[in-house]
Amino acid sequence: MIRALQGVGAWTLARMARLGRASLFLLRVLAGLPGLVPRFRLLVHQLYSMGVLSLVIIVVSGIFVGMVLGLQGHNTLVDFGAEDSLGTLVALSLTRELGPVVTALLFAGRAGSALTAEIGLMKATEQLSSMEMMAVDPHRRVVAPRLAAGVIAMPLLAAIFTLLGILSAYVVGTELLGVDAGAYWSQMQANVSFYDDIASGIIKSLVFGVVASWIAVFEGFDCMPTSEGVSRATTHTVVNTSLAVLGLDFILTALMFD
Repeated sequence: MIRALQGVGAWTLARMARLGRASLFLLRVLAGLPGLVPRFRLLVHQLYSMGVLSLVIIVVSGIFVGMVLGLQGHNTLVDFGAEDSLGTLVALSLTRELGPVVTALLFAGRAGSALTAEIGLMKATEQLSSMEMMAVDPHRRVVAPRLAAGVIAMPLLAAIFTLLGILSAYVVGTELLGVDAGAYWSQMQANVSFYDDIASGIIKSLVFGVVASWIAVFEGFDCMPTSEGVSRATTHTVVNTSLAVLGLDFILTALMFD
C-alpha cells in the first residue's frame, strides 16, 4: 500500500514538474514573439507549412462532416415536422462545437505531430545546440514562429471547416432530401447569433490553437534526442492535445453557456 502511494506521489510530482517546465518554456517563447517583426518571412513560411498544407484534410473532413450532419439532422427533425430547421441545427453544431473541436483534432494529427517531429529531429541532430553556440536563441528563431503560426492558422482552418460543412449540408438537404432552400438559410440567419454562437467558436479555436501549438513545440523541444524519443514525443503530442482539446471544450462551453 505504501509503495503504491509512493508511486502515485512520484508520478504526480513528475507531472507537475513537467507542467512547470512547459509553463516556463511558454513564457520564454512568448517573450520572443516581438522578434518576429523583422523576421516576418519565417512566420509566413510556417503559416504555409501548418495552414496551407493542412487544407486538404480540413476541406475533405468538413465536406463529409457537413453531409453526415445534413442526413442525420434531417432524419431526426422530420419526426417532429421541423425539417425546415435543418440550417439552424447544422450551423449551431458546427460553429459552437464541431468546427473548432474537429479542426483542432485534425490539426494535432497533421500539423502538431509534424511540428514535434521537426523540432525533435533538430534537437537529436544538435542543431538547437549549434544555434545556442552561435548566440542564436532557438526559442526565438525556431519555436516562436511555429507557435504564432499555429495560433493564427487554427481559427482560419476552423472557419473553412465550418463553412464547407454548412454548404455541404445545404446541398444534401435541398438537393437530396427536399428541404426548402429559403427556409434553410432564413432559419439559420434568424437563430444563429454572432456574439453567442460564432464568437464562441472563434474563442474556442484560438484557445485550441494556443494549446495545440504549445504542446507540439514543447514535446519536440523536451524530447530525448534519440529516434525513440522523437517517436514517443510525437505520440504524446497527438494524445495530449486531443485530451486537452476535449477537456477545454467542456470548460469553455460551461463558461460561455452557463
